[in-house]
Parts: sequence; structure tokens; C-alpha cells
Amino acid sequence: MKEVVDYLKANQDRFLEELAEFIKIPSISAHADRRKDISKAAKFTEKQLKAAGLKNVKQYPTKGNPVVYGEWMGAKGAPTILVYGHYDVQPVEPLEKWKTDPFEMTIKGGKMFGRGTSDDKGQVFIHFKVIEAYLKTVKKLPVNIKVIVEGEEEVGSTNLVDFIKKHRALLKSDTILISDTNMIGKTKPSITYGLRGLTYLEVSVKSLSGDQHSGTFGGGVANPIQVLSELLVKCKDPKTSKVKIPGFYSDVVPLSRKERNELAKIPHDDAMYAKNLGAVSTFGEKGYSTIERTGARPTFEINGIWGGHTGAGVKTVLPAEAHAKVSMRLVANQDPDKIAKAFKDYIKDITPDTVKVDVKLYDNNGYAALTPLTADGMKAASTAIKKVFKKDPFFTREGGSIPVVADFQHLLGVDAILLGFGLPDDNLHAPNEKMDISQFRNGMQTTVHFLEEYAKMKSAG
Repeated sequence: MKEVVDYLKANQDRFLEELAEFIKIPSISAHADRRKDISKAAKFTEKQLKAAGLKNVKQYPTKGNPVVYGEWMGAKGAPTILVYGHYDVQPVEPLEKWKTDPFEMTIKGGKMFGRGTSDDKGQVFIHFKVIEAYLKTVKKLPVNIKVIVEGEEEVGSTNLVDFIKKHRALLKSDTILISDTNMIGKTKPSITYGLRGLTYLEVSVKSLSGDQHSGTFGGGVANPIQVLSELLVKCKDPKTSKVKIPGFYSDVVPLSRKERNELAKIPHDDAMYAKNLGAVSTFGEKGYSTIERTGARPTFEINGIWGGHTGAGVKTVLPAEAHAKVSMRLVANQDPDKIAKAFKDYIKDITPDTVKVDVKLYDNNGYAALTPLTADGMKAASTAIKKVFKKDPFFTREGGSIPVVADFQHLLGVDAILLGFGLPDDNLHAPNEKMDISQFRNGMQTTVHFLEEYAKMKSAG
């Protein structure tokens, strides 16, 4: 292993130069006019995997952007790890907020600035280079490796599920390794072991064929804004913040004592948390800490509401209709389609007969992902972090959603290890995205230890 680590240290400058080439490609999947750049990024990824020493490297076309795949299966009897990442990036607007060119990687103060440095080109590059280091020095890896890099993660991995379904045999593995998340801090290494799922809907209430004068018709027919507000209030208890949709909690996996103990170790101060957000105070589901509520418990949130007159000045209007967008963050075992149906049924059940209601489901449902703390991959990741960062990691559950993680778990039936090396101030999806070079360097060394530890654990088992 020493030869591998030495190779990584000796070649770091070259790695950064190559990463700069990767960053230079404006592979923005959300922009249709960037198709050529997407193709260029896919070709660059393919070239990197071949240069690293992987076999059977090729691009697989999809209905959208290509998936790049490569493998090394020379470790007979050893476990197989599937490494996932993405080569597409977010748009860069507002451009005037950037202090450097977003597609010219700039190194300043030990940090790499540029779109994709942390999400996810810089992080997936870590795996490219660790594989290269093994195959250029000791000529083998301690485990079998499969690598899949897609180009549509930033637009919801639109075609990846179909790809996984069609290529289950190709992607067969013992665990999935993903570096596309953050640690709590440089001196607070952490592993994300859970992600929330999501269902998103729009509720429309209508009572009239068109807006009317509130003086002439007010009091004679139902006001849809009033009705909509009452419907939404009935979805969540204002005192306990418990969701009142029937069956909402039926499938929720409760937090174990071990999980609550681990989450309680995470440094957190409610007063400072509220102050940093400009909030009066914290608030949420009774019986749970802020850390638990924002990562490990399901929620119901109203994301937007509109109807009637919202412009300047006075307009005494009785609106014909009102609308609201709502989202529900879900946790392990909650089925987003089942929850969406429960919400639809509940809204229709409590809607008065004075209005018409319509509930529309958006096509972005996603399952939650959860990996047991006792999983071999989780133990290997924990040991690897301790060897590099010299302290035990915190275990966190992310409040956001990365649907592809759950898709991998459900379709391939294996655990996902989210071994990310970003930091909270990396400005993901925002101007001045960056990644600390120290995190890039430590990420490579941690990955080396992870591969070694995982191989030992599986062989021992």
C-alpha cells in the first residue's frame, strides 16, 4: 500500500492539471446547447478510465447523455465495488457573482475554484487516480472495481434507472461507493449514511369561472384561497408539527438508540443554528432534536402558494382559484407513490363541496436511502477515515435527496457507502464553487484505506 500512497503524493500536481482540463469542459446538462460539451466530458471520462488501467471501458448511449463504464475484475475471490459519479455540472448563473472564471480552475489559498470541483468532477476524479495508482504500481487492486459515470445527475438522472435495469448483470457488485457528499468540516470528518426521499405535488382549488368583485360576490361563494389555506393547515399539527395525513408514518423506520446516540455526537447549537438562518428560533416535530428532524424524520412543507391579486396596490378581488406547491421529505421504507396517493385521498376527503380540487403529482418522486451502521462497507469507511483524519467520523443523515442512491440500492440490492470529501462551504450549485486541496488529497488516501479494509473484512467474513 505504501507504493500506492507514494504514487498519489508524487503525482498530485499532475492530477490537478488533469482535473483542470476536466473542469474546463462546460458540461451543463440542464442546457440543451451544451450537447457537444457533454459529449466532450464523456470522452474525457472514458480516456481517464482507460489511462487508469481499467478494462472494457466504453460509452453506453441512453435516450439522453451517455453513461461511461469501465472495470477491473482481476482480484479473484475478492469482493466487487461499484464506484458511481457524474461528469455533468450545474449552470453557473449568476455569472457576475463569480470571482474567477467558472470553467478555468483557479487555485488560491489551498482551494480549487471552478464549477464541478466538488460536485462531482473533483470527487469522482479521486477514484480515477486511486485506481491508477494501484494499477501503475502494484499492478492490481485489493478488490474488483466497476466504475459508472453518468451525465444527467444534475437533471435528475433521467435515464439512469432504465440503464441500471437493463444492465443489472454488468453492474452486479457487493457494495456501491459514492463520493458526492460533504463532511461536517475539515477537522470533523463524517460519513453520510442516510438520505431522505421526496414527493412533490401541486394543489389547485377552484370555485368560480373567473375572478369577481369581492364586494359584489364576497360572502356568496367560497373563497378558494381561504379553502386552500384551511386544507393545508389540516395537513400538519401546528403545535407538534406532526403530519396528519392518514398512514403517513405507517412505514417509517424508527431511529434506533445507537443512531440517536451517534447523531447526538454531531456538534450543534440550536441558538446559533437559528441565528445563522435569521430565524427567531428552531421549530419542528416534538420529541426529536434539530439534527434528527432535518435528516432522519419525514416532513411536510408548503413550498409556494398563490392566487388572486398579488401585485402592487389595492384590488378587491374574489379569486377564482388558488394554488400551492407542497413537498414531503421521506425516510427509509416510505414509498413516495404511496405517500402521494395518501395525500391526494386526504385532500379530496377533507375538501368541502363548495369548491373543486385537483392534486397534480410532479415526476420527481424519489425513495430515501439508508445504509446500516453495521454494514461492512460502513465499518471499512469508518476505519479508513480514522487512519487518515486521526479521529472517528461522525455519522450523519442528509436532509436532502439523491434519488439515484436509492435506485441503486433497490435495483441492485446492495448497500451504498457515501464517502464524500466536500465541505459545507464548497458553494455547491452556487457561484464560486470550490474544493479544498487537502480534502482532495485526504480523499485519495482515505479511498486507498477503504479498499484495503473492505477487502479484509469481506475475506474474513
